Amino acid sequence: MTTPGSTPTPTPTPASAPAPHPLRTTAFPDVRRPDAATALVSAWIVPDPGVLRPAAEAVLGEWERQPRPDAMLSLSVFLGADGRHLLNYAQWTDDDAHREWVRTRRPAAIGRVDDALPGIERPGPVRYRRHRSYVPRRPQQAPGDRPTLLVTPTFATTGPDAQRALADTVVDELVRAQVPGLLGAHVHLSQDGHRALNFAEWTGEEAWRTFATGEVAARLRAAIAALEGVTPAAPLGAAPQLPGGPGAAEAPDASGTPTPTHYRLYQSLVNIPASAPADTRDPISAEAPANALAPRATSSEGA
Repeated sequence: MTTPGSTPTPTPTPASAPAPHPLRTTAFPDVRRPDAATALVSAWIVPDPGVLRPAAEAVLGEWERQPRPDAMLSLSVFLGADGRHLLNYAQWTDDDAHREWVRTRRPAAIGRVDDALPGIERPGPVRYRRHRSYVPRRPQQAPGDRPTLLVTPTFATTGPDAQRALADTVVDELVRAQVPGLLGAHVHLSQDGHRALNFAEWTGEEAWRTFATGEVAARLRAAIAALEGVTPAAPLGAAPQLPGGPGAAEAPDASGTPTPTHYRLYQSLVNIPASAPADTRDPISAEAPANALAPRATSSEGA
């Protein structure tokens, strides 16, 4: 309200208003949230291990200080076991909003990171959509169980049919086996039909090693090997097998740097909280909404 003769106080426009402060958390992302139609997965390769944590902090800090579109739901940054790789897992409601951010804001944000931390390589993101998930029946989980280890077996595929066959094979076998220590396996399919990624959440390294050397992993490797149009492939172009299988050791990517498949969460940034926590939905073999699976063109734009 103004008094006679006073100057009205201007109302800030949405563009000039400060961005609401997002939530920082040490929890893994809610991979199954239904509004996440697009998952952008990208690696940053740092020049030495001493840059790994500063780079993780830098990318989260850039997102905190800039205006964020509501289409940007969350960003989780994972630290690679080799000390050289960051894995960025970003959830968006749609690709067009992300491309607009890339066009208008990414150059300045990345420029500030590179000024502070030169020498980071960015091979580029892959655009995925989550297709199917396995989570164990709740009685098999101890109260308070939460993932501490991310394992990311990735596969090259010849098209959508091969992608879906792989997803069905992985999830169906895990549903039968109910692997101890595996808190979630979320199969993501790239939008171009050429990749599939298993975002596998484990209680820790010991549980993963027990699985990787056991009968369930052996059956799963054999089942995947029998699929047409499916070839193990590292996230950045190397070729490790399913964790625990022959060739599962880290292999060099296109830059000559080993690509890890094991990561620890640094932090997650939640811009828009999920309307319904994943734990309230079907705990077994949940599928993504059908309208989230429509194919779209991929892009090499940065995440």
